Amino acid sequence: MRAVSWSAIAAGLCLFTMVAPAAAQIVATPIPEDPVKIDSGTVSGKVLTSGVKAYFGIPFATPPLGELRWRAPQPVEPWKGVYHADRLSPECIQVLRRHNLNHYFGEEATSENCLYLNIWANADAKAGAKLPVVVWIYGGGFTLGSSGMAMYDGENVARKGTIFVSFNYRVGILGNLAHPELTAESPHRASGNYGLMDQVAALQWIKRNIASFGGDPDNVTITGQSAGAMSVSALEASPLAKGLFNRGFAMSLSMFDNRFKFPPLADAEKIGLEVQSALGAGSLAEMRLIQADKILAVQKDCQLGCAGTIAVTLDIDGYVLPDTVPNIFAAGRQNDVATVAGFTRDESSNDLRTAANLEGYVAAARKLYGDQADRFLSLYPAKSDEEAKAVGLLAAREGLVEVGTRNWAIAQRKTGKAPFYMYMFSRVHPFAKEVQFFDSPQKIGAYHTSDVPYWFGTQDAFNKFRTTRVWTEFDRVLSDRMMDALVAFARTGDPGTSGTPWPQWTVGAQKYVEFGDDSGVREEDAARIDFHTPANVTPSTPRISRD
Repeated sequence: MRAVSWSAIAAGLCLFTMVAPAAAQIVATPIPEDPVKIDSGTVSGKVLTSGVKAYFGIPFATPPLGELRWRAPQPVEPWKGVYHADRLSPECIQVLRRHNLNHYFGEEATSENCLYLNIWANADAKAGAKLPVVVWIYGGGFTLGSSGMAMYDGENVARKGTIFVSFNYRVGILGNLAHPELTAESPHRASGNYGLMDQVAALQWIKRNIASFGGDPDNVTITGQSAGAMSVSALEASPLAKGLFNRGFAMSLSMFDNRFKFPPLADAEKIGLEVQSALGAGSLAEMRLIQADKILAVQKDCQLGCAGTIAVTLDIDGYVLPDTVPNIFAAGRQNDVATVAGFTRDESSNDLRTAANLEGYVAAARKLYGDQADRFLSLYPAKSDEEAKAVGLLAAREGLVEVGTRNWAIAQRKTGKAPFYMYMFSRVHPFAKEVQFFDSPQKIGAYHTSDVPYWFGTQDAFNKFRTTRVWTEFDRVLSDRMMDALVAFARTGDPGTSGTPWPQWTVGAQKYVEFGDDSGVREEDAARIDFHTPANVTPSTPRISRD
C-alpha cells in the first residue's frame, strides 16, 4: 500500500539515492474531510486547483499476478491504515505507442499489477449527495490503452456536477487469452474476456463504494470510445453487468459493426494453443511463469505496424458473452438502458474514400460490391473527380462506422424500450502549422478519437510537449456544449439541452445531432444505409484510423 512508516524509511536510508524522496509521499493539498471509508479500508485523496477532489490509483481487484494471470479479477485484500490515493497507477502491460502519434501524451509506467481506478469528485460532493456517475472505458483495439492518459482526465466533467471514474482493464494476450486449460479450470467452463471481467469488477466496486464519494450508485453512465465503445455495447449485452449501470454513451464503434466478428470459444481456444506453441511452453502453468514482455512479443498488433504473429481478441465465451451481442439484443435479453452512440465524420476509410478520381471511384465500387455495384452507384452517384472524392468519403462513412451505429439503434428500438440517441462529430482540429505526425491527421479530417477532448474538455493535453493545436474560442464553446450534453444525459437519460436540442433516433425519424462547424439536427438517408449489409460487402479490409 502507499502508507509510509518511519521504520520503513529508516531501513531504506542506505538506498536513498535509489528511491523517491520522502517529499513524493506528501499530499500537498489533502481533502479536509478525508479519509473516506470504502469496503476494503480507508482512502485519502487531494484537492485539485479547480476544487475538484481527486482520488488516483485505488485498487478495485487483487493484482492479477502469478496464478491469477488469466483468471477472473479477485476481491481486494482489506488493508489497515489510510491508503494515499494521490498518484495514477501503471497502465496494464502492453506494447508502447509511437511517440509521434498526433495524440501522444507521454510515456506511462506499465505493469501486470494494474487493476486500479481513479475518481474525480465535484467540489461539493459528499456522502449522500447522489451526484450522477460517469464511468470511462478507454479504447485501443483491446491491445492498448490506459485510464491515465491526459486526454481522459475527468476534472472538467466533474466540475459540472458529476463524479467521474476511470479504471484500467487488461488488454492484449494478457486480457483476452482463451485456452482449453483455462476453460477446464473455470467454474463457468469459459475462458478469455478477462478485460471485460475487469470492467464488470470495476462497476461492481462503484456500485458498492461510490456513494461514499458523493455519487449515486443507481445513476451510473458508462462511456467509452473505440474499443471502449465496443465495451459499452458488450456490457449492455452481458448478464454479468445487469444492474451495474443505467445508461450507455459510446463514441465510435460497437459490437454491431459489420466488420468485427469474434470467434466462438472453441476457435479462440485454438488461438490460445498457438500462443502456447509460439512461447515454447508445455502447459498453462509454464505460460504463467513466462515474463509478460515475452508474451507481448508474439502478439499481433496492427496499430503499431503488425508486429508479432498471433491476433488474440475477445471471444463468445458463453459466460461474459453468452452469444454475439446482436443475437442477445435480437432476443431481447440486453440490459435495456438509454444509449447515446456516435462517430466522427472522417474516421472510416476504404478504396472509395481514397480514390483519386471518378474512374478510381467507380473501380473501387465494382471491387467492393461486385454485382451490387450499379445499385451502389445509383445511391452514391458522381459525375466528376471532385464529386467522386466527396461521395467516396460519404459512402465510406455510411458503409462502415455509421451503419454499425445504426445497426445498434435498430436492434435497441426493435426489442428494447429505452431511447436511443445518435451523433456525428465533424469538427477538424485546428492544427498548428508545420506540425508533423506519424498518422497525418491533417489529411484525414475529423479522425477517429478526435471528438474525445471535446466531450471531456481536455484539449490542452494536446499541447503538453509542443504546440500541435491552436485552439480557438469556437473549440472551447463547442466542447462546453458537448460536455453539457454528456452531463445532461448522465443526470436524466436525455442528452438534449437548451443549447443542443437532441431528438431520439427512431426507425420512422432517423435523426442525429452533428457537432461541428455547423452543428444541428440531421437525418440519415435510410435507403443508402440500408444498402450496407454484410451480404453486399466483399471480404476486403476496410481501414479505420486507430485510436
